[in-house]
Amino acid sequence: MLSKNLSQILSILLLFSVYSCTDKKIANSKISIQEINGKFNLLKNGKVFNIKGASGYTNLEELKKSGGNSIRIWDTTHVDKILNEANKHGISVIVGLPIPPSKYLDYYNNEAKVEADFKKIEALVNRLKTNPAVLMWCVGNELVFPNKPNYYHFYKSFNRIVDMIHKDDPDHPVTTTMVNFQKNDIVNIKLRTNIDIISFNIFSRISELKDDLKNFSWFWDGPYLITEWSIDGPWDGHVETAWKAKIEPTSTSKAKAYIDRYQKYMPTNDPRFLGSFIFYWGQKQEITHTWFSLFDEFGNKTEAAYAVEELWKGKKLAYTGPKITDINLSDKKAISNILLKPQEAQNARINVPGDTSNLEIKWEIYPEDWFKKNNVDNVVRPSKIGGLIIRQSGFSVRFNAPGIEGPYRLFATVFDKQGNIATANIPFYVVGNEK
Repeated sequence: MLSKNLSQILSILLLFSVYSCTDKKIANSKISIQEINGKFNLLKNGKVFNIKGASGYTNLEELKKSGGNSIRIWDTTHVDKILNEANKHGISVIVGLPIPPSKYLDYYNNEAKVEADFKKIEALVNRLKTNPAVLMWCVGNELVFPNKPNYYHFYKSFNRIVDMIHKDDPDHPVTTTMVNFQKNDIVNIKLRTNIDIISFNIFSRISELKDDLKNFSWFWDGPYLITEWSIDGPWDGHVETAWKAKIEPTSTSKAKAYIDRYQKYMPTNDPRFLGSFIFYWGQKQEITHTWFSLFDEFGNKTEAAYAVEELWKGKKLAYTGPKITDINLSDKKAISNILLKPQEAQNARINVPGDTSNLEIKWEIYPEDWFKKNNVDNVVRPSKIGGLIIRQSGFSVRFNAPGIEGPYRLFATVFDKQGNIATANIPFYVVGNEK
């Protein structure tokens, strides 16, 4: 049964903004899909619009300078502010309309709740549809589209939203997203919905996408987007310690991985492909605050942000910011399963190539972000543990291990004076408690 809190959250997201997105009248953009002999184009005001996008809603000026032209947001929290900022920088926005997953049958079988939320979505769409920043609508995120007949009310509710948008706002297409390439979902989307574009959130499985698309084109040969892509996620069978702490690559390793993945696996030559969105343009807590983040919370750029700029602009950039090639603790790498005693003094270091004369470094220790409440990942960075750093010299640090048993991470962030950063972290486990 859908919880009361989830229902309230959805209501807040859909009604969060009450003011107009712009102070002056601007002509809205007309977005359409053109298909000629199997070649699909997204048209914006009659001109081909090739999406160079990012998932996220901050650092939009930097996105524009880097060659990007679109963002994707998951819900309507602060939507007016985001659309205002997007208009300021000439950025288009896929607006997410959050709905409960299909598994919440008690919600979809409750006509009063469904009707109330539909009215909120309808009002929101009609209020925002003339905003020139709106590119398209995304109904739900990573939904599952089951075969069973008891999901009738889910499909009825889903299609009612899609049909309402088609009727009230024919100038903007409608999409929905799935995790990876799921044949069963695609079958039901095609046979049981009126979606215009199918979108994929795909990470390690992007290596299989071209073959999946080709092998299933006999059934579905429509247009698609990649609304999230990135390096491997922590869930992608990633290398881990004995206590299941995921081992995160350095920002330098990630930058190379982004370029390699895009060049090898992004289906840029597929006539059905309409564009992609890098994940994540900003700073986001997901296992760590650095795993997917192309920026820190202050807007400082990682090398990966420059890698994305290379991909968008199609030309090699001379990156001159800081790099980190490796991190060691007690002369061990993370895969060695580093066990420490409470309050035991330890040494750690990072390897920083190139000219280091103008660089600064910050060391921090955080508890491991394992806890999931109601099986939902934490989205707030844990509080760092102060008072443990003894001294630092160059790119080395001496610190005391925490006094309480459990898993932790040591983070290193290197800064230059031009607003660039490099990041690395290493997990360790404290065995026993301080006496």
